[in-house]
Amino acid sequence: MLKQLLEIQADIVSNIERNAPIIGLRNPMIGAGAEDFTWLYPEDYFWTDSFWTGNLWLAHMLTGKDELKNLARMRYAHFKDILDKPLWLNHDLGFEYSLTAVADYKLTGNRNARELALKAADALRSRFNWHGKYLVAWEAGAEDTAHAESVQGKIIIDCMQNLSLLMWAWKETNVQAYRDVAIAQADTTLKYIVRDDFSTYHTFDFDTSTNKPIKGCTHQGYADESCWSRGQAWAIHGFAQMALLTGDERYIEASMKLADYVFEHITPDLVPVWDYLLPEYEIQYKDTSAGSITAAGLFLLGEVLRSSNHIEKAVHYESFGRDMLFALRKKFDISAVPDSQGLLSNAASHLPQANEKDLDYMANAMLPYGDYYYFEAVLRAMGHKKLFW
Repeated sequence: MLKQLLEIQADIVSNIERNAPIIGLRNPMIGAGAEDFTWLYPEDYFWTDSFWTGNLWLAHMLTGKDELKNLARMRYAHFKDILDKPLWLNHDLGFEYSLTAVADYKLTGNRNARELALKAADALRSRFNWHGKYLVAWEAGAEDTAHAESVQGKIIIDCMQNLSLLMWAWKETNVQAYRDVAIAQADTTLKYIVRDDFSTYHTFDFDTSTNKPIKGCTHQGYADESCWSRGQAWAIHGFAQMALLTGDERYIEASMKLADYVFEHITPDLVPVWDYLLPEYEIQYKDTSAGSITAAGLFLLGEVLRSSNHIEKAVHYESFGRDMLFALRKKFDISAVPDSQGLLSNAASHLPQANEKDLDYMANAMLPYGDYYYFEAVLRAMGHKKLFW
């Protein structure tokens, strides 16, 4: 088993080192197509900008190579720019700065990285609606009044991955408000986005005048009452992370039951379809990013359970995570494919909005976050615990 993990790790690191001079200072956004293993990049900014940098830091952590560290740091001009652009600020600041500035600070003690990460944490905390007890997910532009009004009362499941930045800031500064916001957002998510059967809504809307709950709905899933597999993965990983950081039994229980839902609904090949409640008559596109995030979350959950001496339960979830990881390796790992710039094929990014022209890459291509969590899952399976969240 260790031999297999070392083989995956070696292929991943080799891929990253091979592609570092090709990617340069650009930030991968999405693969070019089902059979085209090159990256497409945003014109200026996209929420995915940190995941390639996160892989650079993971590879540096393993190899100690300065060129990987230096290339990661060369992106700081861009990440400083993000914080100066109001319309680029949203709840994804946790993704963007945990895998860049916090990673640098944790690995090297870089004080400039620490200050950048704290500035990002301040920007994230400022999005909190103290009356409604939620972080506003998206930024509202001026060009669409209806959209601007609706997003001011919207939370999404992805935000569970952003709370670690706030918890880190609390530990660094002892400013209680960071922790209060993170826990309030987790509790609001648990109350409104996690359903009674431990499936999840993608988003939940609140009245922007009263902050009263309206309804759960979807933006990327098949239907409002279906279960978008990547959203379920964000929840498993996010609640496990909050459990690790707080010791709150409610979060441990939530992560376990969210994982149990996956066990009951995943296909026999252990690679998620893009929505767990997708009707059989629809094309059954896989989402390997949902698989890699889930696998990483299951190893994280195992760590939490081991810390509370629930060894048997830990083994159960870790074993399933390992099986999911090896399923990805067997069929969808392209890290050793010549000229491949990514690690995993067959990820579904945004099927509800994919027209016929865009379907090739939006339904069935590489994704930088799928790659990052694949690398993270491998390292967690090997026993690494000091990562960046």
